[in-house]
Amino acid sequence: MTTHVPDRATAKRVLDADAIAKSLSRIAHELIERNDLPDGPGLERVALIGIQTRGAPLASRLRRLVEERCGVALPVGALDITFHRDDVHVRDGGRPPGRQPIVRATSIAFPIEDMTVVLVDDVLYTGRTIRAAIDALMDFGRPARVQLAVLVDRGHRELPIRPDYVGKNLPTGRGERIQVELVEIDELDGVLLVAGSEDDDHV
Repeated sequence: MTTHVPDRATAKRVLDADAIAKSLSRIAHELIERNDLPDGPGLERVALIGIQTRGAPLASRLRRLVEERCGVALPVGALDITFHRDDVHVRDGGRPPGRQPIVRATSIAFPIEDMTVVLVDDVLYTGRTIRAAIDALMDFGRPARVQLAVLVDRGHRELPIRPDYVGKNLPTGRGERIQVELVEIDELDGVLLVAGSEDDDHV
């Protein structure tokens, strides 16, 4: 989850729309290959849940790609992790006025019990967002397994979390940040490398 106010003078485009499409196509292929096994539960027991904000449209794109390739329409949902993040203290009044987080919609209109749930996010960084997402997911039931798909892995992990599917590994410095733009939200597709310290919304 990123704050999308790039300084275009210092931003470097590292992935364009075609590169994003190819990355998602590869993730969809690997997802099918990994889960559509004769001795396993099959794709009928797989669901995609996008982490708000940009994970949600990415999950919808992966659903379309999987359906185009094998005819299976995976259930897709969206998950807001605001109240499960370890840097948010709105529940105990610990966050100063004017810095309240934005709460977005969670929509999981299907049971996740005994399902393989693929969490989808735009950027994997410290791993704290994914830890919060797993905590939030457990409020809805106990899946058989949880997998992780990310468009970009930028490194700098602080928790032992590793993605199952990665569109692109983009090593970065601590003084840089990755900004993902998607046409569903930003009116264009692209991934930018932006100079400047990471904001506290991108973990």
